[in-house]
Amino acid sequence: MTDYGHDLRFGTFITPQNRDPQAPVALAQLSEQAGLDLATFQDHPYQPAFLDTWTLLSWVAARTERIHLAANVHSLPMRPPAVLARSAASLDLLSGGRYDMALGAGGFWDAIAAMGGPRRTPGEAVQALSEAIDIMRAIWDPAERGGVRVDGEQYQVVGAKRGPAPAHDIPIWIGALKPRMLRLIGEKADGWLPSLFYLQDGDLERGQRLIDEAAVAAGRDPREIRRLLNISGSFALQGQGFLQGPPEQWAQELLPLAVESGVSTFILASDDPRDIQTYAEEVAPRLRELVRASRQAAGTADGEVVRSPKALELRRSGIAYDAVPVSLRRSAVEPGDKEYERVRSTYVRSGSPGLVLRPDSAQAVADALGFAREQGVPLAIRSGGHSMAGLSTNDGGVVVSLARLKRVEVLDAAAGLVRVEAGARWSQVAEVLRPHGLAISSGDYGGVGVGGLATAGGIGFLGREHGLTIDHVVAAEVVLADGTMVRADAGRHPELFWAVRGAGAALGVVTAFEFAARPVSDVVFGRFVYDGGRDLAGVLERWGEVVESAPRALTSFLYAGSGGGQVQVMAVFDGADDAEAIAALTPLLDVGPVVGQSAQRVPYAAIVHADDAPYEGGSVRGPLLSNGFAEHLTPALTREVADALRGGVTQWLSIRAVGGAVNDIAASATAFAHRHQNFSVADIGRRESEYLAYWDRMRELTEGLYINFETDTRPERLVDAFPGEALGRLRRVKAEYDPEDVFDQAIALGAVGVDQAGIR
Repeated sequence: MTDYGHDLRFGTFITPQNRDPQAPVALAQLSEQAGLDLATFQDHPYQPAFLDTWTLLSWVAARTERIHLAANVHSLPMRPPAVLARSAASLDLLSGGRYDMALGAGGFWDAIAAMGGPRRTPGEAVQALSEAIDIMRAIWDPAERGGVRVDGEQYQVVGAKRGPAPAHDIPIWIGALKPRMLRLIGEKADGWLPSLFYLQDGDLERGQRLIDEAAVAAGRDPREIRRLLNISGSFALQGQGFLQGPPEQWAQELLPLAVESGVSTFILASDDPRDIQTYAEEVAPRLRELVRASRQAAGTADGEVVRSPKALELRRSGIAYDAVPVSLRRSAVEPGDKEYERVRSTYVRSGSPGLVLRPDSAQAVADALGFAREQGVPLAIRSGGHSMAGLSTNDGGVVVSLARLKRVEVLDAAAGLVRVEAGARWSQVAEVLRPHGLAISSGDYGGVGVGGLATAGGIGFLGREHGLTIDHVVAAEVVLADGTMVRADAGRHPELFWAVRGAGAALGVVTAFEFAARPVSDVVFGRFVYDGGRDLAGVLERWGEVVESAPRALTSFLYAGSGGGQVQVMAVFDGADDAEAIAALTPLLDVGPVVGQSAQRVPYAAIVHADDAPYEGGSVRGPLLSNGFAEHLTPALTREVADALRGGVTQWLSIRAVGGAVNDIAASATAFAHRHQNFSVADIGRRESEYLAYWDRMRELTEGLYINFETDTRPERLVDAFPGEALGRLRRVKAEYDPEDVFDQAIALGAVGVDQAGIR
């Protein structure tokens, strides 16, 4: 008996006939609607009665949302592997990670040769397939240095550039029956895809044995290789033979193939919509239940993740990998996994965590916390991974990533009530709210995660008109350190609700927020570029004066890079009257020598747009970052900032306008207590001792700080972040909700005495 423990998947094998070109598209859509996992199509480019399969796959990908797509199987002699790899990665990126690669070494050699393809012997075909796998995997690995070089007998690739990386780890399945091909599958491939209607008695078992033996000889675990099977049959009220009968009979007859022969993906070859529907809705769930019961009776895991011996060697000490909760195993990423490079680092920091857990529910978050607490290694919580302080990764620890918690729901459009999960990004939130004429002020970059911003403050492009992001929060769903799930709002857990809005990272994992979004139509977005070379301090000071005197509808941010020779200003006017917008923006032309300017009316979503490319990090430590608030941009403050930028003490400066609606909120209303200043000044340093000395001077010219922009770990910074009564109140909340200080990775509140605490 061989059960490799893979999760069951079900798909369709659709004829790509071109007589009615929309028919195969409709069958793929039906496969998705019925709940199947995979839609596949033959690939015979020399067959004039068929649509080109690659073109069809692309079209179907655009007409579906969830289902995975594959050829069954690609004719390798007709599709050069380097080009096929790039095409596959492109389609995978465009479809959101829904393309799977299935390859065949070739057949119908006369037809292939007639189309200009090569004619290969069986040995040459196997060698070509082996070389093609190497080429494709190299193309998909842009992290590897150097070009792709394969000097093979059938393919020569001389320095081809790598990339793009696909959206997910594309598996390579091979359709084959002969021994040499089966051994190649064991050595290199991710799956075996034969057709049951071509198999003779014993072929399946012999094939599995050859694949397993070759896998072991290559240092692999045979369970790394998924076993797929094309099947066919017909449905009838009474049984008339194998897979010729009612759905109950089908499930019973497929069961031995799953639990005794190791097949975990069953692909129905049919163009009959009724058969596809019946297969999806009646056979698949029955077979899943039968396999689950069989595995439970045998004491084996259902859908276990299998890692190669080489991957297991890369596990870090101190983590009980085999004890990862069931709810997290299939999505967990370890250092030896191919997805690791995509999740290890953050926006500014290169990380090397021992394990990344990716829960998809509040209960799974609780499971992740329970597991992480038992490990005794560093813990980091990640929403979007944009943390400028580099706090959402670590070295050798556990990262709990909320990336799969990304739903955005408009609960009541008229009232502006919106529920947003913490792993969503602000660009996504803005797009969902746009059709409803709503927006939430949310920083200045759409790639930032909701959780990291909405628990700290949220200084955004709509701030002077609508306040901070936390000022929109009306409730938070929080998983506490002990796994308890609570809702915090004005009436339930009010002290936790107060603390979450400004210091939430120190108290629990917020999995979702309810926001009161505000009506926002299209805004006017202005860009101004100034020459700061002669009078940088003057440009900063004059810009500050314009901002303070501007109507609340105008919020403006300023940025300058190394040397300060060029200063950029972004300005957003939230109002429908163009004349008022022009009047508000015009004074910005007098701030300094204008190098460039533009202004246009755009949706708010357009100015917080972001791509979904994974963060690649920077240094292991991350940047030096400090900040402070200021009521005015005084001559002393602007000179200090300008001198630091010109003298190389700092390499990047940002000044963000607050004030207006931000200051309408009482300082004691939220844990974010900075409610009377007009500006947030932040920059990035070069050399630590010099930079800290500079900011020691700056503390005399500013007051307070924003925790998301700070890497100075000295305990005094905690008082700056939470001034007056805020720190004592936070510590009391901390003692109630996180007495064991589980969430100390970002804000170490300490128990008593400021010398025991700090910003980390």
